Amino acid sequence: MSSILNIVSDIVAKNITKEGNNHTIVPYITVYRHEQKDILLPDTINPYIYLVIEGTMRIHSTEGIKEYAKGQYMISAIDSPKEGQILSVSPQNPFFALTVEFSIDDVISVMLDIDGDLPEKLFEENISADTLPKEDEKLLDIIFRLLTMTETDLSFMGKHLKREIIFNLITGPYGKQFMQNIINIQQAGDIYYINSWIKENYKADFLVEDLADQSNMSLSSFHQKFKSAVGMGPLQCQKKLRLTEARRLMLDKSANVTDAAMEVGYGSVSQFIRDYRRMFGRSPQKDIQEIRDCIQTKNS
Repeated sequence: MSSILNIVSDIVAKNITKEGNNHTIVPYITVYRHEQKDILLPDTINPYIYLVIEGTMRIHSTEGIKEYAKGQYMISAIDSPKEGQILSVSPQNPFFALTVEFSIDDVISVMLDIDGDLPEKLFEENISADTLPKEDEKLLDIIFRLLTMTETDLSFMGKHLKREIIFNLITGPYGKQFMQNIINIQQAGDIYYINSWIKENYKADFLVEDLADQSNMSLSSFHQKFKSAVGMGPLQCQKKLRLTEARRLMLDKSANVTDAAMEVGYGSVSQFIRDYRRMFGRSPQKDIQEIRDCIQTKNS
């Protein structure tokens, strides 16, 4: 654990006492303080990184279960989950995190200023998108400088340091993952809002034709654009959201299979079990037990 991370953690803990979102002197940095286990993640079309300052956060995404410890950050994507769970939290030991938010134009501007063939090389990197970004001292140093600046210094340096953060992300080991997410968000357009609607309403049945009408697109054009941006069709997206939430309910809330299936919108438990097995490769009971055994082994 780096000393700069501990310094940033101390600064945040001393100055942030309000539960939830806390705006900072830096327009594009928001700090979060949570004392409860279940939290909402940022819901914005702008790309961002979500950096854990103190504590550990678990998210259930369509790609699987991921845990972010102190110093690790989540790179936002078109299908970033709406909620996260704090693994250990109390009023005496709150969870702290911060977001650095960009616009797509911010990122493209930095990319255009990079000389050589680095942009092309980014997409030749082999680091898996499932590999969680590790503690980044350069990033932490920039954030420390921003959080300790005066308003006068920030008025001049704020934009420059924002570009430095973006450059650091692009040229770092997770540059490919960062840029791919930027491209997906850029291509999404109105699909972002439809995807957000599905996240809010995934428990209810809907017709893809109605979503296409909301976007003023033909059914074929809408389906193609949605699949290009999100990586799957709307109904597949709904199914993954249902199954991912059911998995969370069984793992974190100890819900039984029937209750979890009904809670996320399934009318048939047998259909739920079949879909669950197709997505996760195991029955719900076996899957949850194996995850719990893995967590227990990891923490022992």
